[in-house]
Amino acid sequence: MVNGVARVGSAQHRKAETDMATRSDTPVLDTLAAMTVDSIERCGLDERTFILTRLAALAAMDAPAISYLAHVGPAIKANLTAEQLQDVLVAIAPVVGTARVMSAATHITEALGITIALAEAEAEAMAEAEAQSRSKP
Repeated sequence: MVNGVARVGSAQHRKAETDMATRSDTPVLDTLAAMTVDSIERCGLDERTFILTRLAALAAMDAPAISYLAHVGPAIKANLTAEQLQDVLVAIAPVVGTARVMSAATHITEALGITIALAEAEAEAMAEAEAQSRSKP
């Protein structure tokens, strides 16, 4: 009790922190994922507008390529086009400035390159595993 008020939440909070720490080896990524899910659940925007808004925010913050990488899959799922993304960058340029827009374009390109490289590596690994399974008697 603190000032006559029971601190029930404190014990529960400590237990939750302990559970989170023991449940995962990636607590930061887990927290970011949980924040994203919460944001999606509380937002009334359609999928396409939601992703375009987040990409605009990343550009405004001069986010690194890894931040954009987390949005490649959802952007593909929302059927976003390169033209729509360019339109967002054009729309925010007067507000965030040329340097941030150019930086965003570079980071987006890097994120797409990482995505492509990962997909190629996964395809090669799958093809190799399939070839090995075929060669076994």
